[in-house]
Amino acid sequence: MIFLLEEPSKKTFLLEFLPRLIPGWQHERDFLLLAHEGKSDLEASIARKLKAWREPQVRFVIVRDNDNADCLALKRRLLALASGSGREVLVRLVCQELEAWYLADTQTLSKVYPDCAAAIRRLGKRFPNPDACPKPSASLKQAIACFQKTDAARRMGKALPVQTARSASLQAFVTGLERLVGKDTASQRGV
Repeated sequence: MIFLLEEPSKKTFLLEFLPRLIPGWQHERDFLLLAHEGKSDLEASIARKLKAWREPQVRFVIVRDNDNADCLALKRRLLALASGSGREVLVRLVCQELEAWYLADTQTLSKVYPDCAAAIRRLGKRFPNPDACPKPSASLKQAIACFQKTDAARRMGKALPVQTARSASLQAFVTGLERLVGKDTASQRGV
């Protein structure tokens, strides 16, 4: 499975998170994470990468921040970029940024940043729906003085429970991926 990602911090997060979500998965054997340098870079590469990929049965997962865009219109646009490739493509939007997934479990976030637990709890109360936080990275930077995107992605990728319920976009990512992996497993068994 090939993941086309908007930015390097998503790669850092998923390197840690995916093997815990799908036990036994190994990077470069079961999945490949291709980070881009932002939305424009990602979107410019989608059609080209899908058409040029040599393995015919490979599935693709496109992961991009929503950044307050119209979710349905953005998903349609990304699927349109992938159309014509003959590939199975799953598009998942992170509402609004990857850091909202961290806010989905403030208890785990507090364990990862114990010196900032009180500020993290306040932030969790302020945004009971983490996907509605307009700029999660900025909010986390205010609450956690030492917050850095790549470091946080590594820490939270190792610690965030794979079934965190408070983020609908994380739930959609997990269930969509589990569905694709289930199809892979069924095809390997000849089902």
